Amino acid sequence: MTTTTSATPALRTLGNSDLHLTPIGFGAWAIGGGNWEFAWGPQDDNESIAAIHRALDLGVNWIDTAAIYGLGHSEEVVAKAVKTSSHKPYVFTKCSMRWNDDRTIYRSLQAKSLEEELHNSLRRLGRDTIDLYQIHWPNPETEIEEGWAALAKFNEQGKIRYTGVSNFNVDQMKRAQKIAPITSLQPPYSMLRRAIEEEVLPFAQANNIGVINYSPMVSGLLTGKMSAERVANLPQDDWRRRAAEFNEPRLSRNLRLVELLREIGKPHNVEPGVVAVAWTLHHPAITASIVGGRSPLQVEGLAPALHFRLSDEEYRRINAFLAANSA
Repeated sequence: MTTTTSATPALRTLGNSDLHLTPIGFGAWAIGGGNWEFAWGPQDDNESIAAIHRALDLGVNWIDTAAIYGLGHSEEVVAKAVKTSSHKPYVFTKCSMRWNDDRTIYRSLQAKSLEEELHNSLRRLGRDTIDLYQIHWPNPETEIEEGWAALAKFNEQGKIRYTGVSNFNVDQMKRAQKIAPITSLQPPYSMLRRAIEEEVLPFAQANNIGVINYSPMVSGLLTGKMSAERVANLPQDDWRRRAAEFNEPRLSRNLRLVELLREIGKPHNVEPGVVAVAWTLHHPAITASIVGGRSPLQVEGLAPALHFRLSDEEYRRINAFLAANSA
């Protein structure tokens, strides 16, 4: 199976919910803008809104953001984009990472803190209900039960439709399940980050937990737009400057991998990033993949991931390269 030409992508049901997702969603981390600890450098809000509008026009039906992205700014940008679009996408956000007045970040899963966060997210998003509300990180780990019980309560109150977790391991999910069901898991997953294949993905499949993976293109590294020179010239406040995959000795190997993705994508007229996303969607446990976009042009280049699927042979070629070129 290779490229699908259907105008409407096949929708996928997220776990135990009635949310029917397109295979990719719009990831709103980078559009939070600069000047915070995990920023991607400066970002123009009008460009962000145009990128979201383009994604929705091309058929994407969900947006994933978080309170912490841009310290509230990403949620505000998402709200403006949705308000000025004729489309009505699902909107997902996350809690547990908060910030002080001096922009330093702290973490809390205490019920009172999460209630404040939910109130703030609803206000910034301009909504009465959030479609999927996720605990961003299982930190502090001692507060997981208190945090998950709080989300279950918000669900009962009708303030959130479904509850999910992000970055949880199997033991942490089991602890949450004793309190209330988990609709979804959001883990990092890409051909360069495969740790969840062993335990986490089989557990999610066995428990009907939908999986929406983030960073399928390793934060832009596998898009085909990165070079050693561009990495060296990333803005000083771009967190990727500190990331192992963007530095030697891994960077050279990763750029060679991109050339293989380019070779596989070329006959189908798709970019390396689309191939990277399709690689994650090839795993049966993955419901859908989060794809970031900072401009309409970026979105247009990655939109074919709504339809493009790898053949088994193409999937094997990539895995053979990975096996022969370990980091």
